[in-house]
Amino acid sequence: MNAVLPPETSPAAGAAALAEPAPAASAPAGSAALLVELLTEELPPKALARLGQVFADTIADGLRSRGLAGPDARVERFATPRRLAVRIDAVLARAPDRTVEQKGPSVKVGLDADGRPTQALLKWAERQRAPIDALERASDGKHECFWYRSTAPGDTLDASIDAIVGEALDRLPIPKLMQYQLADGVTTVAFVRPAHGLVVLHGERVVPATALGLESGRITQGHRFLSNGPIELPDAASYDTLLRDGGRVLASFDERRARIATLLEVRAVALDASIGSDENVDALLDEVTALVEWPAVYAGGFEPDFLQVPQECLILTMRTNQKYFPLFDGDGRLLPKFLLVSNMEIDDPSQIVDGNERVVRPRLADARFFFDQDRRQTLASRVPQLASVVYHAKLGSQGERVERVRAIARDIAAMLGTDVALVDRAALLAKTDLLTDMVGEFPELQGVMGAYYARHDGEPEPVAVAIREHYQPRFAGDALPSAPTGLVLALADKLETLAGLFGIGQLPTGDKDPFALRRHALGVIRMLIEAELPLSLDALLRSAFAAFGDRLEQSGAAQAALLAFIHERLAGWLRERGFSAQEVAAVVDQRPDELAAVPARLQAVREFSSLPESQALAAANKRIGNLLRKAAADGAGAPAGDAGLQIDTALLSEPAERRLAATVDELAPQVDEALRGRRYGTALALMAQARNAVDEFFDTVMAMAEDPAVRANRLALLARLRAMMNRVADISKLSA
Repeated sequence: MNAVLPPETSPAAGAAALAEPAPAASAPAGSAALLVELLTEELPPKALARLGQVFADTIADGLRSRGLAGPDARVERFATPRRLAVRIDAVLARAPDRTVEQKGPSVKVGLDADGRPTQALLKWAERQRAPIDALERASDGKHECFWYRSTAPGDTLDASIDAIVGEALDRLPIPKLMQYQLADGVTTVAFVRPAHGLVVLHGERVVPATALGLESGRITQGHRFLSNGPIELPDAASYDTLLRDGGRVLASFDERRARIATLLEVRAVALDASIGSDENVDALLDEVTALVEWPAVYAGGFEPDFLQVPQECLILTMRTNQKYFPLFDGDGRLLPKFLLVSNMEIDDPSQIVDGNERVVRPRLADARFFFDQDRRQTLASRVPQLASVVYHAKLGSQGERVERVRAIARDIAAMLGTDVALVDRAALLAKTDLLTDMVGEFPELQGVMGAYYARHDGEPEPVAVAIREHYQPRFAGDALPSAPTGLVLALADKLETLAGLFGIGQLPTGDKDPFALRRHALGVIRMLIEAELPLSLDALLRSAFAAFGDRLEQSGAAQAALLAFIHERLAGWLRERGFSAQEVAAVVDQRPDELAAVPARLQAVREFSSLPESQALAAANKRIGNLLRKAAADGAGAPAGDAGLQIDTALLSEPAERRLAATVDELAPQVDEALRGRRYGTALALMAQARNAVDEFFDTVMAMAEDPAVRANRLALLARLRAMMNRVADISKLSA
């Protein structure tokens, strides 16, 4: 067995030998750009960007995994309403040969006492089709084993392309497939939309491939109306250029989106207007990018009389139904103008503009009709109808929910000293706009329309504002309600939702949160902290669960679960804002009841951490906690950490424990005073003065003395010290 590593070869040397790449049996063919394009009917616009990304990335990953493309190969993604495509640079026609290593039996199993191959080794070598003298010996990290190393030919592009494209099609995030027949009238295939063409070019060469019943070629199609006809691609590199110049198609989704954004801005500026800046503009821009291949932007208008309708209604109508970009003046007021993105760039777009103006008028007229009809009935008169609207099968109707929100809101208003009557009126009317025609047509306008109708009914302005804002904050970064009445109502609304759904066991699981309870919890956290509301979280949850009466079973357990859930969300929210995990744990693990004070406590912890004494005190605090827990577990009568424990000075025999007791007596009132003034940094800084006394105690005093009375007294002293140290935060969490 000449090729078998000698026994004296070290495991490290053997592993190194096996790691050396085998020389390629033949040089790999030259590389070139690879283009894959699938031509289809119009793809779903809201999914196009994602479809294009997954299609391109999966093909690129398939090439890399087979050694046909390098990890740094440039990937260009293309996606239009009628095509998904990708171009990857430097793709090989054939991957380099690769070394295949197979581990066999251990040397102990493979050789008998005389050093001859055993049947186990012979059988394994036969399965590998390996001559015995071609086997090598090396360590696998635990044992010396036999190995067989061979060279396998690299994959070829031609043999791999069908599998790569097929995998890309299988992985597309398609919610629903279409079944359609091919031209032969017999074969049925399934895809998101019927596919009509497949292009696969490696440099100048057509790679033979099939997908969805199509055979690859080099012919693609340009714009449905503006193209000069079918486009024959000479090579992969010219794809986007020929589509642009001869086909009137901007194949790159990102390039097309940027082009539309520029055209919109230029046209808006020319009209002394803007398209707005809220998040809906970006979403609409993505959608219209997926609807056109050669974008052009034109301006249209409508009668100014429609501006008597709340602008939110008109904006939503134009954006949602027509995919138009409404225009605004410098103060954010809607103008009787809009921009439309067309798939046709022509010299005289008047017919396109006229047609769109004719289409939008009935939509705006519908909005005006809904608005006029809704105002014929006051919000207050709609309240009884809420009793017939189901909120949740286990939680009753919207009418019952409103009564719960009212009860919670009144409690919060009383805690804060806010006008209870205004809060109660806002809570009574807040959900009535759900019964209006306008909100029925545009659910996104709930709250917004309620405010308009409340003003029309003559309700107080704080009530109208609270109705509009009580859904806030609706998402991360959204503004909080602007006034006390709205803040109280928003808190009550979110707390009722959380308590009710936790009470019936509808908790979020994993990434599933159908009732957006995480968002509701973060809304409560943000309002309490950012609005600096001096409210007890425990009191808020008691009020929320009490509002359900006896409808909820095991409400105590549900309240505890919700409290833990809110603190968990609080910890994550604080870490996202730059506080370290140790800092957050020091404060949040104590389950703070007044969340408004949490930022100040965290800042104090951060300042304390920078003191030279902090690590020693944190370590001592942790040591004290361990001592007290062990003593309690051993039944040694250790106190539980009560700051009010009495120390028997007659039992303080050691100088170090007398000095520590004196230090605690001296610092305790100063810490109390600092905390009464919410000077958390001062309270923690005072702890630094205890450093020497604490160190001396642990250096010279045996806390677990044999005398039970002395031991209990010393543990009481340590418990009192620890309780004083942890008034702001559990500083043991800061111990490295």
